[in-house]
Amino acid sequence: MTTRTREERIEFRTTSEVRRLVDRAVKASGSNLTDFAEASLTVAAQRVLADRDRFALPKEAREAWEAINDRPARDLPGLRRLMERSTPFGQ
Repeated sequence: MTTRTREERIEFRTTSEVRRLVDRAVKASGSNLTDFAEASLTVAAQRVLADRDRFALPKEAREAWEAINDRPARDLPGLRRLMERSTPFGQ
């Protein structure tokens, strides 16, 4: 078993209602507050960062994505004209 040394603290204030809810969840999980909070915060952080850190698709979706990206770019004259116009905003 690997022992981890926790060196950082995270402190925050909450309402009595949220604290009671968390305490019930900690008790139901058979864990302690530190382990419960660390696991919950880790999962929440990973979810928030998931679309910023990696782009994962199932095999079929990945193949479809790659097929779309392998196609040659289309010439879009309207878009080309728009991009060639000078900006209406100051330089």
